[in-house]
Amino acid sequence: MLRENKCSAAEINADVQARIKEKQLNAYITLSADTAEIAENADNSFAVNWDQHPLMGIPVAVKDNISTKGMLTTCGSRMLSNYVPFYDATVIEKLKHAGAVITGKTNMDEFAMGCASDTSIFGSVKNPINADFSAGGSSGGSAAAVASGQAIAALGSDTGGSVRQPASFCGVVGFKPTYGTVSRYGLIAFASSLDQIGTITRNVYDASLLYNTICDRDRRDSTSVSARSISLPNCSALKGLKIGLPSELMTDEISAEVKKTVNDAIIEMGKAGAVIKPISVPSLKYAVSAYYIISSAEAASNLGRFDGIRYGYRAKDRRSLKEMYERTRSEGFGLEVKRRILLGNFVLSEGYYDSYYKRAISAVELLKREISEAFKKVDVMVSPVYPEPPFRLNKVRSKTERYTADICTVPASLTGYPAISVPFGCSADGMPIGIQLMAERFNDQKLLSAAYAFEQMIGGGVDE
Repeated sequence: MLRENKCSAAEINADVQARIKEKQLNAYITLSADTAEIAENADNSFAVNWDQHPLMGIPVAVKDNISTKGMLTTCGSRMLSNYVPFYDATVIEKLKHAGAVITGKTNMDEFAMGCASDTSIFGSVKNPINADFSAGGSSGGSAAAVASGQAIAALGSDTGGSVRQPASFCGVVGFKPTYGTVSRYGLIAFASSLDQIGTITRNVYDASLLYNTICDRDRRDSTSVSARSISLPNCSALKGLKIGLPSELMTDEISAEVKKTVNDAIIEMGKAGAVIKPISVPSLKYAVSAYYIISSAEAASNLGRFDGIRYGYRAKDRRSLKEMYERTRSEGFGLEVKRRILLGNFVLSEGYYDSYYKRAISAVELLKREISEAFKKVDVMVSPVYPEPPFRLNKVRSKTERYTADICTVPASLTGYPAISVPFGCSADGMPIGIQLMAERFNDQKLLSAAYAFEQMIGGGVDE
């Protein structure tokens, strides 16, 4: 519409700002103050710069664990409730260079640890489809903002499914690229070997467009790799594509509604010419345990810097340095973060390192080998995103239930493979259910093309 002069960047921004005020979803923590000015500048330079800057004038929301110069960046935690970075993350530099209008910082589970965006000190994020339901987590604010029109696209972070699961809950597309293809510089770390910045959009085409904007090698991130830009997805990509369905991700733990959604999606893919192959990856049964051991160990290390000395929250009325450390970390972190720090320190401690952490690393290596073997037989794997449809905000669930529910998303995180959630069905409550597609490392092009072809086949991806 911008290219065809049917609207202006200023009008798009005004519409987005109106929806933010109108729809009280608690999707944002901080709103940008200069969006109108940036949108006006985009309009003034749009005609000559669009080819080089394809996001010119497009409102993009950013998860609140991605550093933004001069803008509050809290990670949804009291520990960083007053933290204003003095630099931009690499992805923010790229968004600004592309001419995007950054709408603000979105709400999230504290330090990205959670699956319901309900551990933030700023309160829970509401699902835009039905405000009584969870928007998912930990990038729930980004997903809710895109689904409700409070942003055209958004960035999130995905450590164990935190882009894909909220996208599924909110009925939008969540893409986790191959690990390393998007710089983590400026992303406040949870688990460094697993964290990956991803995209949340209304359709797969936009996912590829946003990915092309933020991907590239970055010397400031030692895990960064050279990444190719994605060409526009192919509508006929499903024809002849070999699609595997891991039996371990369709067990009794998966609800009947979700199973039916996945099976219906596979039937549709078969009609489009895809070849469906049942496969088995036995070590998937170790994935959740390995994930929580490794991620908690890395979290304990990464969050050790928050001590009340250099920046962030500092407890008042302390009588000694030791008391200041204790009170700062006790008061600054929420229960879920403290739980994972304790678990991480335990598995790294003398006498338990070999029994837990080392075995978890071995389990991941086994998982990588088995998934690599499976990809010799298939091009793409399909599975649920989450074992159940979106749940109500007030639903009481044990920590074990919450953790084990990550079974479908953590394999891609542990192996570094790209994965995407695409909306397909609905639950009996009328809430969205997504399906997950996963491809081999650096096969992001194939993955996005398959997802795009599926989306087009079912008539999805159409904006209001």
